[in-house]
Amino acid sequence: MGAQDNLHPGEPPTFCRLFADSWSMADDSGSRIPVYVRDTLQTLAAVVFVGLLLFALTGVWPPMVAVESGSMEPHIDTGDMVVVSDAGRFSGASADEHGIVTYAESDGYSRFSGKGDVIVYMPPERTGSPIIHRARFYVESGENWYDRAAPDAIAPGIDNCDELTNCPAPNAGYITKGDNVRQYDQARGLARPVKPEWVRAKAQVRVPFLGWVRLAIAGKA
Repeated sequence: MGAQDNLHPGEPPTFCRLFADSWSMADDSGSRIPVYVRDTLQTLAAVVFVGLLLFALTGVWPPMVAVESGSMEPHIDTGDMVVVSDAGRFSGASADEHGIVTYAESDGYSRFSGKGDVIVYMPPERTGSPIIHRARFYVESGENWYDRAAPDAIAPGIDNCDELTNCPAPNAGYITKGDNVRQYDQARGLARPVKPEWVRAKAQVRVPFLGWVRLAIAGKA
């Protein structure tokens, strides 16, 4: 005797009932809501909740950035997702008035296995993505910072300020450098000294590989 003989008149086969149950659910009003819609809404709600929580903690939006290059390797890798905060939050004891600890003034403070803070900055003339590099030291406008520069962080053969790009400093700001880049950003002409108002955030924690998702969506993977 087949399974169909056990059915009540007008009742769908068992596999049909299971399919229907997995497809929809009843709300309090008795209407049917597709399960995939419910799951999607729950997922979106969870993402929004986590995003708002991170925003409350970090003070910046978005609270996470995807790393596009290897300039900070091996401490921050391409494809990492980095949780960032407002520069004034979670500051070290030797932070300056802007909440940033430089490599030169670190006094035992470190982030991402190196001295000083890693900052996310965006010069107004830049057209690409913001830069995430370590703040090395601060210079005043017009300062001759040649003697403060590490010899291995400027191009060979540079013997004085006149031969060093962005020296004297065209404006006050941070001299920055990627951990995996030989020269200072300013010495190779990537940016002028980074003004405090150009600093969008300060890096706090990295989540390996998660950034690849965002990079893939943006077509940068």
